[in-house]
Amino acid sequence: MDTFSRYVSAYLDISLDDNQLEKFRQYEEILLNRNREFNLTAIREPADIRTKHFLDSLTCWLVMQDSSPQKVIDIGSGAGFPGIPLKIVFPMLDIALVESTGKKVRFCNEVIQLLGLSGIHAIQARAEELAHQPEHRAQYDWAIARAVAPMPALVEYLLPFVNQGGRMLAQKGASAKQETDEAMDAITILGGELIEVRKIDLPEGITDHHLVCIQKVSDTPLLYPRSGGLPIKKPLLKK
Repeated sequence: MDTFSRYVSAYLDISLDDNQLEKFRQYEEILLNRNREFNLTAIREPADIRTKHFLDSLTCWLVMQDSSPQKVIDIGSGAGFPGIPLKIVFPMLDIALVESTGKKVRFCNEVIQLLGLSGIHAIQARAEELAHQPEHRAQYDWAIARAVAPMPALVEYLLPFVNQGGRMLAQKGASAKQETDEAMDAITILGGELIEVRKIDLPEGITDHHLVCIQKVSDTPLLYPRSGGLPIKKPLLKK
């Protein structure tokens, strides 16, 4: 964990204490063990888990830190990324992890219990259904996701969860700028405004990492998000 700690300090200007490093060690151990039983992630080497999952997840804080976030929803969390690493380092965050696959939800809840984390829970649901429930719609300061869907669809999945003045964050790769350009109509229709597409420098082997940040400036029309895969099949365009 020494190299991981140095990377977090050097690239993110965050100092991890011994308790946090121990939680990451435990998280890594249970991820490796459970990955032998069922597929949670294609990344299986400890060094890659630390950089491509843990460090990558923590980069979200580079754009989140200036807004004093409290309530965060992580859509398509999978094995808990980026939500659980963010919770380990920033315990003041109240985080909901949303994942449609039951085994991954059970894994996330197992990790939460093992690490003794509070103020974080995993929900088995589809984003396009959960976003229409009053207890979740427009209730979060941040909605975040990585590797979930193309940007036009991702905007439709995330912005309905965000309150006015809140923001959504998409972790994207080399196609970030092009995808964001293609999503501009969807951003406007759904009540958003593009803040930035920020390229993030990370250790060798992790290239073309971008954070796309969008602010919620007006209410999302109640029609959205649409169900039946329509956000992907028929991306929103201005008429």
